[in-house]
Amino acid sequence: MQKKEPDKAPHLPAFWIEISDSVSRRYQFKPHGQLSATTVNDSRPVVHRMVDSFLSTFFPSGYPYSVNEGYLRYTQFRALQHLTSAALSVLSTQSLLFAAGLRPTPAQATVVSWVLKDGMEHVADALYDLGAGLEVLSPLCPHLFLEMAGLGNFAKGMGVVAARATRLPIYSSFAKEGNLSDLFAKGEAISTLFNVIGIGVGIQLASTVCSTIQGKLIAGPLLSVLHVYSVVEEMRAAPVNTLNPQRTAMVVADFLKTGKVSSPADLRYREDLLYPGRLIKEAGNVKVGRALHKVVRPSKLRELKQIFPEEKFLLSPGSRWVDMVLEHNATGEDALRGWLVAAFAADMEKKSFHGDSIDALQAAYKKMNHVFEPFLSELQAKGWHSDRFLDGTGVRFAL
Repeated sequence: MQKKEPDKAPHLPAFWIEISDSVSRRYQFKPHGQLSATTVNDSRPVVHRMVDSFLSTFFPSGYPYSVNEGYLRYTQFRALQHLTSAALSVLSTQSLLFAAGLRPTPAQATVVSWVLKDGMEHVADALYDLGAGLEVLSPLCPHLFLEMAGLGNFAKGMGVVAARATRLPIYSSFAKEGNLSDLFAKGEAISTLFNVIGIGVGIQLASTVCSTIQGKLIAGPLLSVLHVYSVVEEMRAAPVNTLNPQRTAMVVADFLKTGKVSSPADLRYREDLLYPGRLIKEAGNVKVGRALHKVVRPSKLRELKQIFPEEKFLLSPGSRWVDMVLEHNATGEDALRGWLVAAFAADMEKKSFHGDSIDALQAAYKKMNHVFEPFLSELQAKGWHSDRFLDGTGVRFAL
């Protein structure tokens, strides 16, 4: 008796056609597994096709489902930032050349500006505005040309360092499904596009209302204000998912108040960009990062360490705040544990312990251990990274 051959797996089609909203697209898997899509027929109006072409060129594949919430607002203000910075660069370069005794046309100033920008990459934030402002003012004091030019370019150079350090983490906060490289490429493409548009705006301004130093003194500050405003709105739109002191305090305060963990998107518009180190009463008035010798007297160090012998943090209650000092290898989870203890202790002191801080800390530590596992699971499910804690210039210790 012959053996029956096993049924063969159904053969998947090499490609297929999908029709939606008057558009026919041909989908096909490439040899390395990537899905490609080609438009076969498109009967939509020209305007709709232009919008779709713009989105496919300057936005990540699968937008808006392939990025986190807030990406469109971030992109809008990033475009405005690059437009204003490029226009301001043309005006400041023209002013700098005037101060050097030259009389450049707007086009010549643009060429010099483009060469400088190409060599320095993209310049951002208030450091750029400071440097550009010094260059705009340079015609008022031509005898200080070297000093003004040197300080202006120094400020711009510092801006380059800040921009390069922050660009990739911001992009990663929007990325989904391993598409960081696609998101980065499309984001830089938009930046380049609006840099070019901004240069055109700068040439037009330099040829008309800003052809005199008086015009530049009016347009320059306005462009700088727009630039700084755009940067602030960019930062607010980005759902940064790493823990720092301010974000940790807000997460803990919301948890104590509602019993739920806030997501990065929930906190982005509440974050204080001007005073990030402010104390939050609802989170226990915790201050992190002070030097150990300023926080704890040597005679009390052993006592505080014995309260939480297995932990990588020390808590030292004071009259106005609670100091938390982290060990050198402490993670975001350790900071969260310490912050929860401080917040629970502050609440218990008001209700039960009436100022007995040591007993309150011990009771708060037990409560923290009881709630921490579900708290951490929800925190990670909301998209927070708990493997690191960004305490900036804060001091840590090792025993």
